[in-house]
Amino acid sequence: MNLSRTDILLMAFCTGLIVANIYYCQPLVILVAREFGLTESHAGKISYLTQAGYALGLFLIVPLGDMFERRKQILIITSLAVASLLLAALSQTFLLLQIACVLIGASSIIPQLILPMAANLSSDEKRGSTIGIIMSGLLIGILASRSISGSIGFLWGWRTMYFIAAGICLLLLLLMARRFPRSKPTFEGNYSALMLSMWHYIKTQPVLREASIINFLAFAILSAFWTTMVLFLANPPFSFQTLQIGLFGIAGAAGALAAPLVGKLSSGKNPRRNLLTGLILQLVSIAAFYFTGSHLYFFIAGIILIDIGQQAIHVTNQTRIYTLVPEARNRLNTIFMSVSFVGASVGSALGLWLWDRGQWPLFCLGIALIVISNILIYHFYSHKIKRHAESPD
Repeated sequence: MNLSRTDILLMAFCTGLIVANIYYCQPLVILVAREFGLTESHAGKISYLTQAGYALGLFLIVPLGDMFERRKQILIITSLAVASLLLAALSQTFLLLQIACVLIGASSIIPQLILPMAANLSSDEKRGSTIGIIMSGLLIGILASRSISGSIGFLWGWRTMYFIAAGICLLLLLLMARRFPRSKPTFEGNYSALMLSMWHYIKTQPVLREASIINFLAFAILSAFWTTMVLFLANPPFSFQTLQIGLFGIAGAAGALAAPLVGKLSSGKNPRRNLLTGLILQLVSIAAFYFTGSHLYFFIAGIILIDIGQQAIHVTNQTRIYTLVPEARNRLNTIFMSVSFVGASVGSALGLWLWDRGQWPLFCLGIALIVISNILIYHFYSHKIKRHAESPD
């Protein structure tokens, strides 16, 4: 079965709305801190706990897509997402909210089941483009989630956002049950053999190692920014409300528009060039953040650049790993995305740590060093990837 344009757009739509669950909490940190009597940096723990839950779900659940029928797996996990979102909305203590956030992250891994499904059903020449379109949906979901969450939190409180998210997931559950294609498992062993097989791919696939390490640091940078920018904008000289902070997510929409183009380029002869472009864009964006001062022109330009850079890195790396071992795409995606979202969780925690010790200037300097490290890693792997391509055995 080949995917039609309608199928691809539906997958992009579902991917964007479900991945949004992970990011609703970021503009709501200020409101959560007020309700539970916490400092904003302490309340910010819900951001990296949600991402840590996502990494946990990626590692433990996504590999099962090679072992079980993906459509059924998607429907079961979406049901768990509905329950987790309702738990967050009804939490009466910060501890319970933290537990709910871990569960929300773990049950929001549906995009990482949809992407391998789409890759399996796409031809080689269209795979990069298909992944790019679905990634556009994912990025739009991330960006829209922050704007919508900030607005709803400001108007009706942070709990309302989680109730609405639960309703959205319930509707998606019905839609996916009706329209998503069935798949055939490609792995016939048991769960322990499935998990152990991933170590083999880590050891034998340098492209997978490079893509995962670069994505770890790229996700750390992006997550650190989106977590810490809430504190930056909520404090003088801006002192913005949750509603205003959420609107800054719209500035990153350029990254979503760039994803299909990046996907097409990722199917070319030398997709690694996209990685260096993305890393340079991230470095330039951090310079724009550093020199923002009391004016927001540089800040908005930085948001656009950091999101385009992230798409160049992520879509390129994801397209590359899907070409390695077709029968193990869920396991390769598990390794790649688990490492990426551990990076996101570490980045959120690091961003808060840098903010507590040196506010915005130290934060910008800290993540600039991470980008420079990533550029060095890119050059280190250039020779290894070339040697492996010349003698893959």
